[in-house]
Parts: sequence; structure tokens; C-alpha cells
Amino acid sequence: MRTWFITGGTPGGFGMAYADAALELGDNVVLTARRPHLLDDWAARHGDRVLVRQLDVTDAPQTHEAVRAAEDRFGRIDVLVNNAGRGWCGSIEGMPDSDVRTSFELNFFSVTRMLRAVLPGMRERRSGWIINMSSVAGLRSVPGFGYYSAAKYAIEGLTDALRHEVAPFGIKVMAVEPGAFRTRAYASFADEAVKETVDAYLPLVSSVRASMIEQDGRQPGDPHRGVRAVVDAMNSPTPPRRIVLGADGYASVQAQLTDMVAELGAFETASRSADFPRRPQEPLQD
Repeated sequence: MRTWFITGGTPGGFGMAYADAALELGDNVVLTARRPHLLDDWAARHGDRVLVRQLDVTDAPQTHEAVRAAEDRFGRIDVLVNNAGRGWCGSIEGMPDSDVRTSFELNFFSVTRMLRAVLPGMRERRSGWIINMSSVAGLRSVPGFGYYSAAKYAIEGLTDALRHEVAPFGIKVMAVEPGAFRTRAYASFADEAVKETVDAYLPLVSSVRASMIEQDGRQPGDPHRGVRAVVDAMNSPTPPRRIVLGADGYASVQAQLTDMVAELGAFETASRSADFPRRPQEPLQD
């Protein structure tokens, strides 16, 4: 029996989908959320197999307290799912600096904080799983969501390096890249005004926000089906380094990689010409 520690447990989102999947496997679950009272009914149905904790992942003391509580209750953390995060609309030039920093604090630095809190126990036991929830936007940047994309690109780079660093300790790492999924991720945009500081970008940012509001509740991706795909990937003989979720996400990433390969090939000569010229082979000595 394993213990899963899952951040971002908002009802209807990926966090709860992971929790439900873990319980179906017979495992224990620690599910965290900023507003844990929203999980009261869910927790009551599962008794001692779940622990719900209040956690703002940007709060370092709370993070360490939640990890200690999980280890005190269940003895160990076997699977960490870094799921907490959200997006902000804004242009690269005009998003308020405070929003940029808040976005990175939540979408990137909180992940590093969770990793540093949980990895010591996994290293000691020489086993564990890390699931970092990235996004298709971490592979193909989205105009009007540039800073969110940048944070997810950072998660991709972090995850790739982490995978190699912890492999000697028996710890496995996977990045998960969803496309548009029917969670509550888009719901907050309707209640938030555009805070773009450069008027020239207002039409772009406003259209992105309007698109998100329009899609809310109509996204094609099913979080529970997505999580089942992740769990199947974890249990495969050779787990993938990353998995894209959703048909729209798959098509988007496939197009991005096809374009990258084509462009790489088109400028191959220029790329290879940037090295120092190779020296002629010296003659063999008698």
C-alpha cells in the first residue's frame, strides 16, 4: 500500500481525480487545498485512508508541516503529485510585475519547495514517484499566457534534470502535459478583470480571457480519464518521461515538434558552421 501526497485538491480538478484513482488502487491519500472545508464530504466517505490538509504551497512553513503530518499519519510518502497551479492572462510587456512574480511563485517555486520537502524520505528509502503537472503550454507557448507558459517550460527543464539526478536512488519522475480539460481552471477568469498595463495588447489579452471563459465547462478533456492514462503509464514496464493528455493537446504538441524538426533541418548547415574549424589530421609518427 502506497501513500500519495497530492497538491491542488480543488473539487472537480486533477488533484481530486488523482486522489480517487489512488483510492481505487487501495492506497492512502494526503490531499491538500487552500480551502480544505470544500473536501469535507469527500473525506468523510473515505475515513482513515485519507488525510486532508490546508496548504498554500507558496507558504514554506505550511509545506513542511503538511509533509510532516503526512509522514506522521501514514509513515511515508511514496508518490508526490505536484498539481497546484493556475494561469494569469497578460502580455509579456504589460503583465503587472507583481502578477509575474506571483505566477512563478505558485507555478514553479512551489514545486521546488515540495520536491525538497519530500525527496529526502524517498532517497532514504530508495524508492518513490514524482509526478509534475506541466501543460501543453510548457511545450508550445500561448500568446497572452506567456508567463504561465514560461513557468511550465521551467517545470519541463526541472523535471528532465531531476529525472536523471534521482534515478540512482530508485525514484521515478514524469511530466504530465494536459491540453484543455474540464476542471475549474478556467472558472476564475470570469471574476477577474484584465490588468494589462499596455493598452496596445488589450485586444489580445481580452480575447484570450474571453476564450477561456467561453470554454469553461466545455473543455474536451476528462480529468479522471486523464489520470487513468497517467497511472497506466506509471505502471508500464518502461514509463515515459512525459505524457501529453488530450487529443487537442497531442495534435498541438505534434505540430510543434514537426515544425521544430523541419526548422532544425533547414538551418543545419548554419548550426554546424558555428564550431571552430577542425584541424587537419596530423600525420602518423614512425
